[in-house]
Amino acid sequence: MRSTLLLKFSFSLGAIMLASCVSSPMDRRQVMLYSEAEMAAQGEQSYRQMQTEIPISDNAREKQFVQCVANYVVNALDPGPRNNNEWEVTVFDNEQANAFALPGGKIGVYNGLLSVTWNQHQLAAVMAHEVGHVLANHSNERASQSTLRNVGVAAAQILGASETTIEILDVGTKYGLFLPFNRTQETEADSIGIMLMANAGFDPEESIKLWQNMSAEGGARPPELLSTHPSPSSRMGELASLMDHANGLRLAANNSGVNPDCTP
Repeated sequence: MRSTLLLKFSFSLGAIMLASCVSSPMDRRQVMLYSEAEMAAQGEQSYRQMQTEIPISDNAREKQFVQCVANYVVNALDPGPRNNNEWEVTVFDNEQANAFALPGGKIGVYNGLLSVTWNQHQLAAVMAHEVGHVLANHSNERASQSTLRNVGVAAAQILGASETTIEILDVGTKYGLFLPFNRTQETEADSIGIMLMANAGFDPEESIKLWQNMSAEGGARPPELLSTHPSPSSRMGELASLMDHANGLRLAANNSGVNPDCTP
C-alpha cells in the first residue's frame, strides 16, 4: 500500500515539476511553481515591510548617487523587464555592506555598501548582480524548491518513513541540492550582472576590483562547499573569463552616448 502511494506521489510530483520547467537566461533548466504576478506581489509586500523595519537614509547625496546608478542599470534592461516592473530604489541606513533586488523591481541598498564600493562602477556591479537575480527568476526558483522540499518531507512522514529517512531527506535536499543550486544562481547573477552593467556604460573591470575590496573586508569565510556564495577567488575568475565580451558591450554603450556620470 505504501509503495503504491509513494509511486502515485512520485508521478504527481514529477508531473508538476515537468509542467513547471523553464529555462534561465543562462539556459539552465528551472522549476518555477509561482506566477510572475504572485512573485511581484510577494516582493512588494516584503519591500514595504523592510521600509517600516529598517531606517531609511536621509542623506540626500547618498540617495541621489544610488538613484543615478540605478537609473542607468534599469535603462539598460530589455524593454520587457524594464517596462513590466515598477522599479523603485530605497537607500537603507544600515552599516551592512549589502543590497538586494526583489521581484517586481524593488531595489534596496544599505548605505554600508558605499564604504566598499569606491565608485559608480563598483556600485553598478552590485546593483546589476542583484537585478540579475530578478531577471533569472531566482526568487521564484528558490520558493519553488522550498515548496517541493516541504512536500517531500511531509509525504515521507505521511507514508510512515523512519525518522532517519526523513532526516536524510531533509538534510540531503538542503546540502546535496539546494546549496549548490544557490551557488549556481550566484554565478548566473554575476554573468548577467557584468553584461548588464557594461550595457549601462559602466566599466566591467571594476567588478573584479569590487570583489577584491569585499574579500579584504570579509574576514573569515565558511568553506565554499557549504556556502551559498562562490568564494571571492572563484567569483573573480568567472568574471575575468567574461571580461572581453563585457568590455565590448561597454565600448558600444559609450560610443552610443551612454556615459554614466554618477558622483558619490
